Amino acid sequence: MIGDSIVKDPSLAPEGHRKIDWVEQHAPVLNRIFAERLSDGALRGRRIAMTIHLEAKTAYLALLFRRAGAEVTVSGSNPLSTQDDVCAALAERGVRVYATHDPSEEEFERYLHLTLETGPEILVDDGAELVTRLVRHHPDLLGGVRGASEETTTGILKLRAMTREGVLSFPVLGANDARMKHLFDNRYGTGHSTIASVMSNTNLFLSGKAVVVMGFGWVGRGLAKYAAGMGARVIVCEPDPVKLLEAHAEGYEAMNSLEAASEGDVFLTGTGNLKVLTRRHFERMKSGAILANAGHYDHEVDVAALGEMARKIREVRRNVTEYELEDGRKLHVLARGRLVNIAAADGHPVEIMDLTFAVQALCAHYIATRAGELEPGLQPIPPEIDETVARAKLASLGVEPEELTQEQIDYLNSWRY
Repeated sequence: MIGDSIVKDPSLAPEGHRKIDWVEQHAPVLNRIFAERLSDGALRGRRIAMTIHLEAKTAYLALLFRRAGAEVTVSGSNPLSTQDDVCAALAERGVRVYATHDPSEEEFERYLHLTLETGPEILVDDGAELVTRLVRHHPDLLGGVRGASEETTTGILKLRAMTREGVLSFPVLGANDARMKHLFDNRYGTGHSTIASVMSNTNLFLSGKAVVVMGFGWVGRGLAKYAAGMGARVIVCEPDPVKLLEAHAEGYEAMNSLEAASEGDVFLTGTGNLKVLTRRHFERMKSGAILANAGHYDHEVDVAALGEMARKIREVRRNVTEYELEDGRKLHVLARGRLVNIAAADGHPVEIMDLTFAVQALCAHYIATRAGELEPGLQPIPPEIDETVARAKLASLGVEPEELTQEQIDYLNSWRY
């Protein structure tokens, strides 16, 4: 322990500091947002609770909140994505941390509840882990919450349901739906980091292999794009007929998942749903098939059913579990079915998360200053947040966007021309 924090090994802090310092050098947008917005005193004294993948990029966001004067508490949103060296470094820098890598289910729950018991005013959530537990288990703390922001597609789905049921008494900004988040993070970030993780953990060649992408939302689009970029034959499976037709128009093979099961060499899930690959698929897969999940939870691939089918289970490489079936076929699951790009690698590139966390930083600032203008429940991102982040990134690249003339603006807003 370091102060009130619970971390696995305080002696790991020096390596965590190096990781965080590297992020700081490559996060021009966050640094600009801090200088222009977060340092204005609006967050001073605010209690902020974050549950998100605890690695260096997230740590830097937490530190910026801390530098802005907030009291910050963090816990991990995924048991395998927490990096113990980063947690130790954060604790040394004054952020309260309740997180360890690969905790038991009981420990994972305890960390989340300890985070909530700090009585946060602003929540930065991932998968609605904090918000759902707050509503279910800590109704006495709801009155102190000004608002929250949500990082993931999975969390947005939960929050939409909670809003329909009327159980949210505070506003939640859907950060995942910001254009500067899903167009870059979900698509380019997930595509880049997932393909890199699959290749580094298997040490196998993707060119010429059949890569089956389950789902063609923004995550699926990124997975397909980067797999194709590595020379793979890309097959897309998607229940939405419009999205499936879009995949076909993009040049990918559109196919039913049971048909694709016998074709694929690599399977990538990224839907935000559960049991996307099941026993019916496993029964048809080739021996040697690789299964990797890029969705939030570890139930997109039904690993439990695969375990029931297996006569032998063993680790054949770091982060690669081999399931030998009764007929001798061997299927390989990466990162135990958890988020392969963060549980078995370092996640998205720094420059991508610079955009995402700039959105989150501005969401926290907006909640601190203007929460009273928002209705309870899931709310869209204010357009100025997207524009501020985009302009900051362009400025870091030395690019000035075009400006419409007044005549052009009038034309776009009139039917009389």
